[in-house]
Amino acid sequence: MTKKQHDTPNLDQLESGPWPSFVTGFKRLAQDKPMMADLLGQLEHSYQNIKGYWKGGTVTVRGYGGGIIPRFSEVADKFPESSEFHTLRVMPAPGMHYDTELLRALCDVWDEHGSGLLALHGQSGDMMFQGCKSENIQAAFDAINELGFDLGGAGPSVRTSMSCVGAARCEHSCFNEAVAHRQVMNSFTDDLHRPALPYKFKFKFSGCPNDCMNSIQRSDMAVIGTWRDDIRIKQDEVRKFVMDKGRDYVQENVISRCPTQCMKLTKDDTLEIDNSNCVRCMHCINVMTKALSPGLDRGVTILVGGKRTLKIGDLFGTVLVPFRKLETQQDYEELVELAETIIDFWAENGLEHERLGETIERIGLTNFLEGIGVEVEPAMVAQPRSNSYARMDAWEEEAEKWRKRQAGKQGA
Repeated sequence: MTKKQHDTPNLDQLESGPWPSFVTGFKRLAQDKPMMADLLGQLEHSYQNIKGYWKGGTVTVRGYGGGIIPRFSEVADKFPESSEFHTLRVMPAPGMHYDTELLRALCDVWDEHGSGLLALHGQSGDMMFQGCKSENIQAAFDAINELGFDLGGAGPSVRTSMSCVGAARCEHSCFNEAVAHRQVMNSFTDDLHRPALPYKFKFKFSGCPNDCMNSIQRSDMAVIGTWRDDIRIKQDEVRKFVMDKGRDYVQENVISRCPTQCMKLTKDDTLEIDNSNCVRCMHCINVMTKALSPGLDRGVTILVGGKRTLKIGDLFGTVLVPFRKLETQQDYEELVELAETIIDFWAENGLEHERLGETIERIGLTNFLEGIGVEVEPAMVAQPRSNSYARMDAWEEEAEKWRKRQAGKQGA
């Protein structure tokens, strides 16, 4: 069914630039979808009046408390076909792996039950099936569910997790991101679909310190691949790189950009690295990919409390576990247990609409660590002391106590 198109002079301007415009895609869908035709009309109306006209509500599918983002129009009398424009958040596969047959099947479902408008992927990591009437939501979900996909998180719940493509495409991967992702999310299905937390909680899994998932900035619990032995060096490839690019290039773009200045280019065009001072920033490995690689003693670093702006501004994640192997089933089970402990503590002590990082800021890291039963370690320091009047005369004694505790753990 074709609906008469609205005049959209403001939106038309967005098609005049050098880059592809979403307006062009909307107009293509509007040729067959009356919902999209009225959506364009409402969007033009918003641009003219500099006001949004969407309001929320409550819409869901049987057995679920979250996963649908309700959108009801406040100008439904002017644009009746887009009076409801709900979004289904759908969890992607770990690493966002699809084949073309599956993508076509998902598109067919949305052509039948929705507007045809999809976003892969939204900021939450979900596949966003945008534009559906209340009467079609259950049928759309049932069809998507038949293809093996489940709704993602919405509201004060565990949200959809994200993991990088990992070892499937990246030689820097330090652990099996997809397995860790799946194990954790399988354990939190109830918390994902039945919102009952102070606010949202996000997991992200990045295979190496490049952190392609932005987990340090965007997740309440970040699992990032790392290594604790030496960076592997192929000196023949170092020489080839120096011969190709020149010593000045290597000095300016590799050596001098090392944040701890732990690298040195020798007279015979080989590379020396003081690995005890390496902070795993990945810059040298990214530039000299053939010559340098992560070490072989691999595992993960776990951080907590990262988030974007809310009450107290942006927060980076704080190191909780400096290094842990993640290889055996027991390792994965311990990861899940740690996550459960953290979420249980936060659910009991967090204020309404307060992210984990804000709870830690409010009660203090020491109290948080005591609450979840994790011992303090030096790597947990958020930043060095900047107060010159802080007493330091007992630091060595405290450090010696910590070293003894660590030695006792290793002996056990």
